[in-house]
Amino acid sequence: MADGRRRAFIGSFTAAGGPGIVTAEVDAGSGALTVLSSVNVVQDPSYLTLAPDGETLYAVSETVEGAVAAYRVAGDKPEPAGRPVPVDGSSPTHLSLFAGHVLTANYGSGSVTAVPVRPDGTLARSASGVLRHSGAGPHTPRQQRPHAHQVQPDPSGRWAVSVDLGTDSVRVCTLTDGALVLHRETALRPGSGPRHLAFHPEGSHAYVVNELSPSVTVCRWDAAQGVLTPLSETPVLPGAPARDAYPSGIATSPDGRFVWTATRGEDVLSVLAVEGEELRLVTTVHCGGHWPRALTARGGFLYVANERSGDVTWFAVDPLTGVPRRGGSIRVTAASCVALG
Repeated sequence: MADGRRRAFIGSFTAAGGPGIVTAEVDAGSGALTVLSSVNVVQDPSYLTLAPDGETLYAVSETVEGAVAAYRVAGDKPEPAGRPVPVDGSSPTHLSLFAGHVLTANYGSGSVTAVPVRPDGTLARSASGVLRHSGAGPHTPRQQRPHAHQVQPDPSGRWAVSVDLGTDSVRVCTLTDGALVLHRETALRPGSGPRHLAFHPEGSHAYVVNELSPSVTVCRWDAAQGVLTPLSETPVLPGAPARDAYPSGIATSPDGRFVWTATRGEDVLSVLAVEGEELRLVTTVHCGGHWPRALTARGGFLYVANERSGDVTWFAVDPLTGVPRRGGSIRVTAASCVALG
């Protein structure tokens, strides 16, 4: 930020009473959050991402119609930067920046959309391309059709990678003249329901958290060829869950020694140690609330958006063990994600 202060931007589900986008100040020493403002412009801004220069914030509108919006964030309260842009897909759950475009993963329509970003950070008036996924999986009714849940660039910046819960696969794409072009599709275990992916800081491996089975799939990543190769699958819970588990978020530590996941049905964070090309479950800790929808790591802290308890909890991470220790929380009704500036 221009004034040197760190900010956190928190998305929420307005349809469930959420305040829209909440801005909070981040204490660099403790990781603590202090609410500064909220803005309610688009419905259900459930996922947010910041431009690299920290001046523009982008938000999905996770509605049947589906849209993406841009905000200026020079002050303590985001200001809309133009009208929301339709994504030509339904229920976008995730977005990222790639090759001068905002990409959205549209869960309802099973597609990924590209919207051009102008030089000033605002959005073009319409999408430049939509890549529609195809396929299904064995888990009914969750996998009767595609459900794109996440899209992000790989660490090299050459590829866009989309994770599809409905087709049990990860797609590697390029962007040509504003259109997403499929390069390769990698199949994961049938019925696993991949939700989100996080890359190792070195860029050599990727970790896919599976929503329909409480596990993480370890993959080797070849950035030169754009090839993702599944290697192994590790449970994120120490035993069989008492109910449907619904893992959600995943993050890697800056030093690459640990992977963390959040699981909603059990209300826990899992600590997994990276051991070569395998993961080992170390322990689980309570998420600090109920229904942890998203997990964000920054430096030595973890931030968890607990949707059903309506709060965001922060944790300090032990650098030796990777185990999070709860620091505190703030109230955010129907919290869905945390983007850190």
